[in-house]
Amino acid sequence: MTQTSRNAQGDTVLLDTDAGVQAALAEVAARVHGGGRITTDEARLLWEHASDDELKSLAGAVRARYHAPDRATYMVMRIINYTNVCVAQCDYCAFYVLPNQDGGYVLSREDVFAKIDQLLELGGDLVGFNGGFNPRLPLHYYADLFAAVRERYGDKVEFYALTIAEFMYLADRAKLSHHEAAEALRDAGVFWITGGGSEILTEDFRKRHAKFKYTVREYFQAQRAIVETGMRTTATMVIGFDETLDERLEHLERTRAFQDDCIQDGWDGLFSFLCWTYKPYGTALGGREITPREYWRHMALCRIYLDNVKHFRTSVLTQNADAFRALEFGADDFDLPLEDEVTQKAGATIDLDMDRLLAVPRALGYNVEYRHAERPPALAATA
Repeated sequence: MTQTSRNAQGDTVLLDTDAGVQAALAEVAARVHGGGRITTDEARLLWEHASDDELKSLAGAVRARYHAPDRATYMVMRIINYTNVCVAQCDYCAFYVLPNQDGGYVLSREDVFAKIDQLLELGGDLVGFNGGFNPRLPLHYYADLFAAVRERYGDKVEFYALTIAEFMYLADRAKLSHHEAAEALRDAGVFWITGGGSEILTEDFRKRHAKFKYTVREYFQAQRAIVETGMRTTATMVIGFDETLDERLEHLERTRAFQDDCIQDGWDGLFSFLCWTYKPYGTALGGREITPREYWRHMALCRIYLDNVKHFRTSVLTQNADAFRALEFGADDFDLPLEDEVTQKAGATIDLDMDRLLAVPRALGYNVEYRHAERPPALAATA
């Protein structure tokens, strides 16, 4: 069967010969190096036919639109898993406990403060809160907790309050619109709600693995409400389940369209894009991990395709030292995590030797600089 691709002009390009493939790759490369955008068909072409060096070159060209080629930034953070009780029942999660099962917990405020204090002692200043769909924790529990963190730590700590998925569950339980729930959290001192809980943003993937989570359409509606409330948000993606190439590309297509719409309407939209890899150990889904090379190539493809997102973050949490090679494939930022029980339960290991970790990107030729989480200007002025 004749293979074809569709270019930026909507023309059909024949790929049934090596010469046809090379001509199509050359056309894509010329457009990217000239500041242009690729189509979804061309993203597929790159994944299936481009060499590692070709992907690195194109990802580097898009990265250079925003960042110096030899500069990378990082943060030291801790993910605080405030509860492990969750009713979502995603089959790729090794962390959750159902209500009334043994082993469920909710951290006390003193426990949360102790974890933040330790983060500060180790030189970090970013906290991510992540737990699950706990039906016994109402919206005001979170608002009170986040207000207490803001009051206690002020400018010393910034925090990612929730994931989009958790935020949607809270709004639903409180019988509030996404805008109303976002305003309640914003008024409690929340500046960030991250794009976690996305995994692979297709309806088929959610039906297979997370049938009690919200639809993709609802996910983006909630994220848009967060943007319009003045808070910051991010894009995330997890690969290495059983997703197809088409599903990966649909995720990227939806993410780029969301960001295009935000920018067109005058909003900053997505601050960054973070991709990490599925850890299969102890999960109902099982499986095996993808290779670092597949991760690097995927990061490059994402950077080339998502040309409207400034920051690309590579995952030290799931790739350890291998994550730093993604800086050569388009990433510009990373964090050094102290803890993330969700991922650790599924097999992630965390290296707390910061100097040893930072020596890796420096050996690759990068000037590595610490950065602090930015605050939305309108909200920071009122904090």
